[in-house]
Amino acid sequence: MSQPDPTQATGAIALADGQVFLGHGTGASGIAIGELCFNTAMTGHQEILADPSYAGQVVCFTFPHVGNVGANAEDEEAASEPARKAAVGMVSRAAITPPANWRAETSFEEWLRTRGIVSVTGIDTRALTRRIREKGMAMCAIAHDPSGNIDIEALKAAAAAAPTMEGRELAADVTREAAGEWSEGNWVLGEGYAAGPEDGPRVVVLDYGVKANILRLLTGAGARVAVLPGKAGIDEVKALNPDGVVFSNGPGDPAETGKYALPTIKAVIEAGIPALGICLGHQMLALALGAKTAKMPQGHHGANHPVKNHETGQVEIVSMNHGFAVDGSTLPANAVETHVSLFDGSNSGFKLTDKPVWAVQHHPEASPGPQDSFGVFDRFVGALKAKADA
Repeated sequence: MSQPDPTQATGAIALADGQVFLGHGTGASGIAIGELCFNTAMTGHQEILADPSYAGQVVCFTFPHVGNVGANAEDEEAASEPARKAAVGMVSRAAITPPANWRAETSFEEWLRTRGIVSVTGIDTRALTRRIREKGMAMCAIAHDPSGNIDIEALKAAAAAAPTMEGRELAADVTREAAGEWSEGNWVLGEGYAAGPEDGPRVVVLDYGVKANILRLLTGAGARVAVLPGKAGIDEVKALNPDGVVFSNGPGDPAETGKYALPTIKAVIEAGIPALGICLGHQMLALALGAKTAKMPQGHHGANHPVKNHETGQVEIVSMNHGFAVDGSTLPANAVETHVSLFDGSNSGFKLTDKPVWAVQHHPEASPGPQDSFGVFDRFVGALKAKADA
């Protein structure tokens, strides 16, 4: 694919190593700096870019066509206003197409603009993806200027000076500011989101950038859900009389977020309160147990990841979005690996043998075609109901 004439380019992306790609700017104008990753999903682009786990990242979509289904309010994944600080940039091969879906309320281009996501199209996304596969995720600077007045050298300098994701604490930027109740349940075609139950187990969610659909599926499984800011302490958790606690997904380095989150997580485990960790929550549960996490060269970002469930023997097709992983070999003796990635063998889930604690690395709330992992919520809430009945 030929690069646009530099005098006609209205968008550009510069990598920390000095490599530059020119294209056509769209979405928000300006400059954004973040970690460049690629996502292999063929659809669900609004949900991906609205996922708070992508805070501080620029997403390169490997599927060439973006925008076909437009955007709508029902597919919003930010569970609070701060959580709208998700992906900062987007890169695609083809120009954004007009929406051709009956659920669309606005064009994807307009949605990108209102969300403040700086975007560039007309980029050789295959070359970008190969670069990430071979050398790992890179810090980058992405720019959109409708007049084409882009200072390439300044863009390269900004990318080179950007701090990497290792050592970055980003969950505090996307967590809610105050505790609140959640009553929105599962989505029904033509009816919208169902109301939550008036009774049932009480589940408290620690919000490190929680996706709205995690809360919806907990509610849909029969839980009464309350959400606390990520920095809430154990006294705030216990004050809500939880039957179970969920540690949510979120962005950044789990070891950094763990500096304030681990005391609460450890206290929940020690109190014997049933707990479920998802993505970042999975990683921090592992850290609380003495295990280690590590930065992944490429990360897992996509909607077609095969995960082996050791408990059922089944292979589940799941959505993933994480740049750090739990080192399964460092899990304690009372932890059993329940899920493993069939792409690279990395840990995708574990449970404790002596405590009611479960954790999964993938996003069980996502439905990338199949709904293979929705059962995580049914099993968790079901266990809480069974305990209450007993």
